[in-house]
Amino acid sequence: MKIEKNRVVRFHYTVSEPGQPAIETSKEREPLAILIGHGAIIPGLEAAMMDHAAGDSFETVVEADQAYGQRRDEFTQRVPKKHFREARLRPGQEVMLNTAMGPRPVTVLKVGATVVDVDLNHPMAGKALQFQVEIVDVREAEPVEIEHGHVHGEGGAQH
Repeated sequence: MKIEKNRVVRFHYTVSEPGQPAIETSKEREPLAILIGHGAIIPGLEAAMMDHAAGDSFETVVEADQAYGQRRDEFTQRVPKKHFREARLRPGQEVMLNTAMGPRPVTVLKVGATVVDVDLNHPMAGKALQFQVEIVDVREAEPVEIEHGHVHGEGGAQH
């Protein structure tokens, strides 16, 4: 079965910047399970998966505009210190900031007495990413998965 919209795909991946060591891999844990066509992964990786099938392995480079976007120097914000769980914040530190739209990775720029200046760009913004992908399996999505926009059961939501 080939990968296309509204199919569930379980896959392993290793990601790096081209020519650099791996940043992250799923090889030591369960495969990632996603519902294709519902924004679960970066657009360039999802596009590269299309028409592949279980058992396929491939490598692809995803340019920044199809990954985490271009860096925007003006994409900074001053946030009250009380919104951070970490007791000791320091410039350059990557932390999760809870926002109205869910957790968001940010980089600390400057720490003041009561506020913290953060860079809201994703840490991988502006970077091309090289992926090594192994498709483990592909199946039709259940109607409830399509309705909810995510995978249920093994590798997905358990509700």
